[in-house]
Amino acid sequence: MAKKADIGSKRLISLAPDIWVQWITQHSHLQVQEILNTEFQWIDRESDVLLKVYSPEIGEFLLLNELQLRYHQRMPRRLRAYTALAEERYNLKVYPVLINILPQSTKQIIPNRYESEILGIKAYQDYQVINLWEVDVNLVFEQKISTLLPFVPILQGGNSENNLRLAVTELRKDEQLKDLEPLLSFFASFVLEIPLIQQIMRWDMTVLRESPWYEEILKEGLQQGEKQGLQQGLQQGLQQGLQQGESVLVLRQLTRRFGEIEFSMREKIKKLPTTELEILGESLLDFSQIQDLIDWLAVH
Repeated sequence: MAKKADIGSKRLISLAPDIWVQWITQHSHLQVQEILNTEFQWIDRESDVLLKVYSPEIGEFLLLNELQLRYHQRMPRRLRAYTALAEERYNLKVYPVLINILPQSTKQIIPNRYESEILGIKAYQDYQVINLWEVDVNLVFEQKISTLLPFVPILQGGNSENNLRLAVTELRKDEQLKDLEPLLSFFASFVLEIPLIQQIMRWDMTVLRESPWYEEILKEGLQQGEKQGLQQGLQQGLQQGLQQGESVLVLRQLTRRFGEIEFSMREKIKKLPTTELEILGESLLDFSQIQDLIDWLAVH
């Protein structure tokens, strides 16, 4: 059985917190004193990572990191709430930052401020926005930002075999970074061919399925399944959501491998049960041509 790996945002940032904070703020004199507990009982989830930081010029403050696989329109309100709760709980000023990993679309405009008004009373909350697809991949290697190594393929200019090999080499230099390889494989699958990724590094979907990033990929299908569950029963709806999320991931990998998949094959894949989709996800690593997929579907 594969070893379960902690490849969430807290684990990533904890690898090199000082370098992370200095990169975020572009202030080289900052030092992280503590990674704080961010569980606020007044809201329904915990923010990603809250750091207590020291600056020789301004003293202690908090840096609130919210990492999102993709931006959602609720994020400005959430950042406003988390910032206020953190400031109240720890009695320190807060520097909030939103890090978006993948774009929803090339035309999407992501705000860096929350604003609201009621009866002439206005509320504002500024925050920093970092879109990883706009970050130059060379900075990761030049500044040795180990936290960003798993994201190398989806950074600006990072979608190449050479950069993937460099990222793998850097991960394998440090024993504590080795369990981040599955996460690197995961993000490489968005921009590179699966056989190339398999050739360069280990591919462990069992570990990935235990990560928060994989859960985010399944969320769209899960939400659809929950809606159906209101009418057909919650359990059935959740199962359908997981099945739909799994099919989205498999179809994305097939499209990267062979180009656009015919409608009839896409529909057949969407109807496969979750167990069959998992088998297909592993089998496609051995496919060399579209006929292999056709033959596989013919017997399943």
